[in-house]
Amino acid sequence: MALASAATASPWDLEAEAVAVKIRWFGLIVGWLYVHLVSHAEATLPLNAILALGGVYTLLDTWYSYRGRVFLGGYPLAISLLEAIFIGLLCYYDGGLDSVFRFYYLLSLICCAIRHPLRITYLTCGLDCISYSVLYLALPAEQREPFRWLLMLLILAWVTGAAGALSRLIRQAGEQLEELNRALRENQALLEARIEERTRQLQETQAQMLHQEKMAAFGLLAAGIAHEVGNPLASISSLVQMLERRDSDDYTRERLHLLAGQLRRIQGILRELIQFSRPANSERTRFRVHEIVEEALNIAKYYKGTKSRTIRAEVPPELPPLWGKRDQLVQVMFNLILNAIDATQKNGTIVIAAQRDPAGVLLSVQDDGMGIPPEHQPRLFQPYFTTKKTGTGLGLFVTAKIVQEHGGTVEFESQPQRGTIFRIRLPSADSLAS
Repeated sequence: MALASAATASPWDLEAEAVAVKIRWFGLIVGWLYVHLVSHAEATLPLNAILALGGVYTLLDTWYSYRGRVFLGGYPLAISLLEAIFIGLLCYYDGGLDSVFRFYYLLSLICCAIRHPLRITYLTCGLDCISYSVLYLALPAEQREPFRWLLMLLILAWVTGAAGALSRLIRQAGEQLEELNRALRENQALLEARIEERTRQLQETQAQMLHQEKMAAFGLLAAGIAHEVGNPLASISSLVQMLERRDSDDYTRERLHLLAGQLRRIQGILRELIQFSRPANSERTRFRVHEIVEEALNIAKYYKGTKSRTIRAEVPPELPPLWGKRDQLVQVMFNLILNAIDATQKNGTIVIAAQRDPAGVLLSVQDDGMGIPPEHQPRLFQPYFTTKKTGTGLGLFVTAKIVQEHGGTVEFESQPQRGTIFRIRLPSADSLAS
């Protein structure tokens, strides 16, 4: 007999085992009290020995139960056989068919119905009937009472059916409850995922609105500056033109010519500021790649650090035209160029290149700066993530959103101390039309 064998138990098995252990302890305690306080049987030594063996078995069962296992869980009929023999011996030494220990058969059937399928319970009932019948045959002829024996067998059969039906009902209710709990957990996980997705979308929308407000405020400031500077500048330009019409010496004429050139340069800068500050055009049009690159460079040239870097544009004019919102793609190039300037040291090099792609155009902005640390790369396009002291963390996020809205993709490669390259793939106007 493999007393050390045990089976890994399911949650139902463990709950049923806990109930069975409590029933066994109840039976042992009541049996011990009965033998020592109530029973008048002369064979107390055999009864105590049998109860002691039952106590050892119950201790082992309890120990396995606390460890989350079922003692002899793989051999339910072996347990039923041991219990049938155990109960039969108790009844034999305590007075035969009328022994109080005959009710242990009922406890055994209830435990079996709780723990095992109905088939095992009926087999256990058969073993108990055999045990009680052997007890009936082992008694002297004058102590045999056929009616009592038959009545006990009927009671065992009835308890088996009732306990099995009740156990099956409880098991089905437990399975249904577990199914409902599983569905509830799945719905909870789905709800949490939806809430997380909606929260992410809300954060992205908020970030995009904040960036748009920032650009609008900057545009309004630029327009105001251009207006305030433009008025006195127009007066100065008129005075210079009047002085140029007068007869003057060569030195004065040369200086006035230089002054007029510088005024024209300032006026050009103001025109670019006014153009940058105008409301973004949401209309989709056809345009060339080199146009948006040149416009972004014209704006970026006033950014600090631009003069101390070498910025080279290698954009062939014969590339396929694009279709989309021109101002938004200018903003994309402007964001990448400013990031490249911030990432490089003085005398650094930035290369803006473009070439044909199977689906359209491949744009790239490469720098030889410090690179992006590996721990920051997974969060690069998340809103509000930035490593700059004065950054908002919205530039690359908005860049990725704009490119995605145009049917393109953004990817990058970066190595510490070797620089970074951003690649933007955009479909051509012809591919979108087809």
